[in-house]
Amino acid sequence: MSTLRTALLTDHYELTMVSAALRDGAADRRCVFEVFSRRLPAGRRYGVVAGTGRLIELIREFRFEEAEVEFLLRTGVVDEQAAAWLRDYRFTGDIDGYAEGELFFPNSPVLTVSGGFAECVVLETLVLSVLNHDSAVAAAAARMVTAARGRTLIEMGGRRAHEAAAVAAARAAYLAGFSFTSNLEAGRRYGIPTAGTAAHAFTLLHDDERAAFASQVATLGKNTTLLVDTYDISQGIRNAIAVAGPDLRAIRIDSGDLAVIAQQSRELLDSLGATETKIIVSGDLDEYAIAALAAEPVDMYGAGTAVVTGSGAPTVGLVYKLVEVDGRPVVKRSEQKATIGGRKTAVRRHKPTGTATEEVIVPQGVPERQANDRLLQRRYVVAGEPVELPTLAESREHLRECLISIPWEGLKLSGGDPAIPVTVVPAG
Repeated sequence: MSTLRTALLTDHYELTMVSAALRDGAADRRCVFEVFSRRLPAGRRYGVVAGTGRLIELIREFRFEEAEVEFLLRTGVVDEQAAAWLRDYRFTGDIDGYAEGELFFPNSPVLTVSGGFAECVVLETLVLSVLNHDSAVAAAAARMVTAARGRTLIEMGGRRAHEAAAVAAARAAYLAGFSFTSNLEAGRRYGIPTAGTAAHAFTLLHDDERAAFASQVATLGKNTTLLVDTYDISQGIRNAIAVAGPDLRAIRIDSGDLAVIAQQSRELLDSLGATETKIIVSGDLDEYAIAALAAEPVDMYGAGTAVVTGSGAPTVGLVYKLVEVDGRPVVKRSEQKATIGGRKTAVRRHKPTGTATEEVIVPQGVPERQANDRLLQRRYVVAGEPVELPTLAESREHLRECLISIPWEGLKLSGGDPAIPVTVVPAG
């Protein structure tokens, strides 16, 4: 079985540009590429930077193996000169960017990649693939966390995504504030707490519901969650308490009108003496469905499809554009896709209370700092060597603090302007 190689997770034209630049002598010209979004997805008031930690590790491993180079030669993607260059490829430039877990807005310089043209341009597809996916998931997950109002969230969308994307999505959801994932590989790779008990198939396997519950409790103890909606929910709850007793940890409901059913279930549990048994709900939940359940007796939410697909915004529209060559700003002027030339520096302004008021971006310079300003960019790679990265737990805490800092209107689920305005200071 062949292995999917990082270096070929790219677009054909990246390597034809390398070939041409090597031939005409432009491959080593010092360039600056920036990653930014021209606009936020419809209805969104902020973006969340996610995937940077994964990306830096992938760039560290970005190599062209001999079999890959031979494939590129055989298919005519590159010539012999480019093939020799690819065999020796190592990224030797610098990468700076917003911290993972940082909020971003239109034109925020999320990531800056600088070095020789060829060594930078070949990373374009990888950079955008990672950041667009993970940031989309993290933004959707952050909205769900806000809607949940402190209640626990479990990510359980692995079966709704590509197997590799599922692991990345679990990481992004945890970054955004989810407490658990059902994905065991995400648990192993990133140390995310995992959770899960049984599906409807386990109940259907047994001759009756009580037998299924008894088997699960015998194996996992009363500190488990029984799925009670395979047949009749009310009878399922009665069977669960009859088998496990009133100190059963939780029941899960995966269908129906969850607002009504949660109320009825809480009343029934209380009447059976199971006053501490928690109610977990799942079943195509998104941020709007979670918000609609805010007043109901729900203790935990399980979200799947919506979170791993960005809840209607599966990409955040990040682009990777050349903004500087040999210290000279370059500008793309095409209609509706124009760029702002020059390497950018960004700060976020805050009131003394800590509330964010504005993001200020300066091309070819450094913003005039004011009290309570926070510089948004940090070093990730210096001369090809990654610097020490924040842990996932630290990035998770950073996002939590960022969400607290934006005006409360910016946390609304309804459409509107970005949570804070962005000012791009004219160059010069």
